[in-house]
Amino acid sequence: MAATIPRVTSGIPGLDPLIQGGFVRNSVNLVTGGTGTGKTILAAQFLWEGLKKGEPGVYITMEEHPDDLKMDVAQFGMDFSKYEKQGICSIDYFDPAQVNNLAAAILNSIKTIGAKRLVIDSTSVIGLTIENEMMIRRKLLSLIDAVKRQSKCTVLLTTEITEDSKGLSRWGVEEFVVDSVIVLNYLGIGEETNRSLSVRKMRRTKHGTDVYQLAISNKGLIVKRM
Repeated sequence: MAATIPRVTSGIPGLDPLIQGGFVRNSVNLVTGGTGTGKTILAAQFLWEGLKKGEPGVYITMEEHPDDLKMDVAQFGMDFSKYEKQGICSIDYFDPAQVNNLAAAILNSIKTIGAKRLVIDSTSVIGLTIENEMMIRRKLLSLIDAVKRQSKCTVLLTTEITEDSKGLSRWGVEEFVVDSVIVLNYLGIGEETNRSLSVRKMRRTKHGTDVYQLAISNKGLIVKRM
C-alpha cells in the first residue's frame, strides 16, 4: 500500500474535498488572481485554520499595514490579535525595497515562533522597485527556494495578475516552481458578481479539474459546486 501523504487543511469550506483533504504538508502553494478575487481572505483563512488547531503561523504582508489587515479580516470573525498575545501568531510587514535580505527576514520570523504555516502576501510587489526582469525572477526563485527548503512550513503565496494577463503570476516565474496553483476569478456584470476557483495544478494530488463557484460568507470564502 502506498504511503499516505500528510495533508494540511486549507480552512476553506468545500476546498479540501477537491484536493484530497488539503495541501501537501511542507509544500509551497500559489494563489493567483486579479484585484478583488479574494486572495487575501483565502490566505487569512488558511492561517486562521492552523491557529485554531494550535499551529503557529506567520503572515508576511508586503502591501497592507498589519493593523489594516487585521481590521479587514475581523469582519469574518478572525481575531489574529488573540493569537499574537498567545505568541503563536506573527503578522509582519516587510517592504521589499527596504529589506536587504527578504528570505532571511522571513525565516527569522518563522523561527521566532516556530511557525508551521506561512503566508506571503504578495509576491507581486517584490519586483516593483527592480528594473531588471531577470533580477526579479532570481530574487523570487531564491525566496521560494529558501522557504521551501529551510522553513519546514506549509506555505501559501499570493500574486496579483492583470485582468488581461495570459499568465498565472505577475512575473511569470512563481507558477513553475511552486507545488500547486489555485486560480481565483471575478466577473462583475451590473450589480451581480460571480467569483470562481480552479486548481490549475497540485503535485502528488488527484485534484478537481472543474471551475467551482466561490462565495463570500460572514466567515470568509466558501467553495461550492456549480
